Amino acid sequence: MIARLGIAVLLSLTLSACGGGAPKLFNLRKTDRTPDEFSILPSRPLETPPNRAALPPPTPGGPNRTDRAPLSEAVAALGGNPAGGTGADGALVATVSRYGVEPSIRGQLAAEDLAFRQANDGRLLERAFNLNVYYRAYQRQSLDQYAELRRLRRDGVRTVAAPPDPAGN
Repeated sequence: MIARLGIAVLLSLTLSACGGGAPKLFNLRKTDRTPDEFSILPSRPLETPPNRAALPPPTPGGPNRTDRAPLSEAVAALGGNPAGGTGADGALVATVSRYGVEPSIRGQLAAEDLAFRQANDGRLLERAFNLNVYYRAYQRQSLDQYAELRRLRRDGVRTVAAPPDPAGN
């Protein structure tokens, strides 16, 4: 009787660990009610205009002169024209898509990633206690950034923006 009860409990635990639907890469949604530090953009410094009579009228709820425009700033940083609108950066689009464009790449990558994560899903107790096995699953595909940095420097490639090696090598 006790052996049957033990087997029943073990089977129920095993089956409950297998449920839960599709695995998720990471939970990117906030579960707490604290402020999101990534949604805070620093504003530009305030400036005193040379002619106060030429100031534009206030626009309540509209954009402010000190507000950041991350999309426009990213386009300008990549060499594009932030004021040009869609299609104004033909050279930038041509450079980015010079090896071709695959319209269904997001769905294809999501399906491949799901298949890879299901094949590297973790052990029974890791799944039962919902432990994160992401880094271990992708460890074979990860790049040792400092070994790559040493290789680039050894080959004479300038790496001025790279942070210093914490190991001091």
